[in-house]
Amino acid sequence: MVNFNGALIADNEVQLSIKNRAFKYGDAIFETIKVVNGKVVFLEDHYFRLMASMRMLRMKIPMEFTLEFLQEEINKVVKESLEVSTHRIRLTVYRKDGGLYKPVSNEIDYIIEGSPLETQEKEVYKIDVFKDFYNYSGLLSTVKTTNRMLNTLAAIFAEENDLDNCILLNERKGVVEAINGNLFIIKGNVIKTPALEEGCIKGVIRKKVIEIVDKHLDYTIEETAISPFEIQKADEVFITNAIVGIQSVTNYRKKEFTTDITNKIKSSLQLAMVTS
Repeated sequence: MVNFNGALIADNEVQLSIKNRAFKYGDAIFETIKVVNGKVVFLEDHYFRLMASMRMLRMKIPMEFTLEFLQEEINKVVKESLEVSTHRIRLTVYRKDGGLYKPVSNEIDYIIEGSPLETQEKEVYKIDVFKDFYNYSGLLSTVKTTNRMLNTLAAIFAEENDLDNCILLNERKGVVEAINGNLFIIKGNVIKTPALEEGCIKGVIRKKVIEIVDKHLDYTIEETAISPFEIQKADEVFITNAIVGIQSVTNYRKKEFTTDITNKIKSSLQLAMVTS
């Protein structure tokens, strides 16, 4: 079942107009959310990111769009499959039908879809750089819009080259992120991640990892520009997203990475998920 503007509808009965703006212009944003035993993981962070993204894209936020409202709307979908303990939820918000580039209205519709989730971290995880196209830097790139053509092409490239993921670059050939998450590299006691100004998604787990490392006396966190060359020289590399949490990278070209510090951060993140 899908939650379409508050009403539960069977997947095969959802009808979207040919004038749908998410389809025609990518005029939509989305949140990918993990639900464990009925609890939305890091709900507040997802909610505030959603609100900030809607404001940036000049979407009209309905008065009823409170934190509690979002929780209830997600629960409608989760309750349809109570036998499953962990769910992947996708919340898509898009401007109402009509208009060309200029919309008829800034009011929104939303769809919440859920699916059972079984995540297992891969022991061997290989990545490389995707160079065919660039993710242009700037604040608009930090928003999770439905315009994901670059990610799609990079995912096809990864499959064709027997990779688990790819690193996306910006127009300055600096590291932005992975196909499906933010990127962190570790060298000594310094942990780096691309700054938002580089064009990376303002990830919820990215934020949590930065908070964890920032409180740790043994390590320093830096949000900065990163070159692909620095990845080659790193001791450890990991990718973060809302579903997996932290995925360790084991191989970048001929380089093999350790996972000692990554595993410590992962343990702290798992504790934060439980107590959030």
